[in-house]
Amino acid sequence: MRKGLILYGAPATGKDTITAELVHREPCFEHFKRLKFGSGRSAGYRMIDHGQAQILRQSPEMILWENSRYGSTYFVDRPGLERVWDLGRVPVVHLGQVEAVEAIARDSASGAIWTVVELHCQPAILYDRIRSRQTGDDVQRFAAVAHTNRLPVADIRIDTGSVPVAEAAEKIADLVHRSS
Repeated sequence: MRKGLILYGAPATGKDTITAELVHREPCFEHFKRLKFGSGRSAGYRMIDHGQAQILRQSPEMILWENSRYGSTYFVDRPGLERVWDLGRVPVVHLGQVEAVEAIARDSASGAIWTVVELHCQPAILYDRIRSRQTGDDVQRFAAVAHTNRLPVADIRIDTGSVPVAEAAEKIADLVHRSS
C-alpha cells in the first residue's frame, strides 16, 4: 500500500527539521524534493529551467500542484512521487497552501493514503527563525506566514514551538504507520 506524508505549515514551522529527523530515524521516509525553477535556494529541490517547466505544463496530469513564491515556481509532480513509491518509501511533501493539500490528498490516481500534519507555532518564534536563516527574503517570508491559513482538517496538529523535534517525529511516524 502506498503511503504519503504531507507536512503543512508556514515558513519556519519546522518542515525541514522534522523531515530530517524522520529520515534519520526511519529509512522508509524520503523528503520529496519538489521541482523548482527560479532564484534562491536550490538545496532540497530538483532544479529545472523555464523550458522544462513549460514542457511539464503541456501535460497537466503530470503536475499535482504548482505555485509561485519568493520569485520562483514550484511543482509537485506525479513522476517524482512515483519514483519515491517505486523505491518502497513514503514521500514527505512540504506544503504551505490549503489548496495544495486538498489537490494532493484527493488525487485518486496514485492510490496513496496520505497522512496530513499541520505544523504551527507562535508568530514571534517563526519570525525569529526566519531572521536567523539570513536568506535575504524575510519580508516575503513574513508575508507568507501571515497568508498561511489553518487547515480545515488535519490528522494531527503539532506546535513546533513547544513539542521537541524527536517527539514530533515519533508521533508523526506512528500515525503514518497506523494509517491504512
